[in-house]
Amino acid sequence: MKKIGFIGLGIMGKPMALNLLKAGYELTVYDVLAERMDEALKAGARRGLSGKDVASRSEVVITMLPNSPHVREAVLGRDGVLDGAKPGTILVDMSSIAPLASREIAAQAQAKGVAMLDAPVSGGEPKAVAGTLAIMVGGPQETFDTVKDILAKMGSTVTRVGAIGSGNVTKLANQIIVALNIAAMSEAMVLATKAGVDPEKVFQAIRGGLAGSTVLDAKVPLALKGNFKPGFRIELHIKDIANALDTAHELGVPVPLSSVVMEIMQALKADGKATNDHGGIIQFYEQLAKVQVRA
Repeated sequence: MKKIGFIGLGIMGKPMALNLLKAGYELTVYDVLAERMDEALKAGARRGLSGKDVASRSEVVITMLPNSPHVREAVLGRDGVLDGAKPGTILVDMSSIAPLASREIAAQAQAKGVAMLDAPVSGGEPKAVAGTLAIMVGGPQETFDTVKDILAKMGSTVTRVGAIGSGNVTKLANQIIVALNIAAMSEAMVLATKAGVDPEKVFQAIRGGLAGSTVLDAKVPLALKGNFKPGFRIELHIKDIANALDTAHELGVPVPLSSVVMEIMQALKADGKATNDHGGIIQFYEQLAKVQVRA
């Protein structure tokens, strides 16, 4: 399958689309904010006029959108994907949304002969640019096998984890771990700084031990520079943790630490920092301790 449609060219979607173009796929793109399409169009993509138009010209349609309502509108709404998709089209939703929403959208897609996968990603903008995202996929094995090579152009690991909705359950687990890692890193670095120990040296001392992690390596250097330019915005992590809390409550699973980190991020949002990178969680601790972690 060479004809791909891509809907949603934001911080993550744009570099993902560009990697598909570099791999030689014929790409039709669409975003409700027309200027977001410019770079992909310059790189050789075709301009889509709507989700319907994109789907009518594609064998595979990829959506990369902020949350469940946006995906529902893009797929099920007027002039949406299902209005233009032919039977046999494959829809791959790479957004991070509620698992139940994935299942509901997939059921309506199946009724029109469209197979669907939920395939959220992890890695943020740097890995989207590098094409090294971790992609976690839910949906039928046959559909997964058909598009795995396409997904591999955007990610270094592409793993089917189960039926439709399983990809987003996996992403919720991922986002809980990432948020709590950032909070733990923040507590530790603020403590070290307040105690008069160089946080850069603390980072170098512990990164090779049990406390070392991808989160530590990615976020501490940015915190040391006071760089909270968004690779993944706090407001989007709030959305993911909200979905995690809702899903956990539906299933009767206690997630007390997730509830705490949610309130930390809500406090930062109230303080005007919703568009900061989620590494900016450290600012919450800095404000409380009245110290800044800077190299």
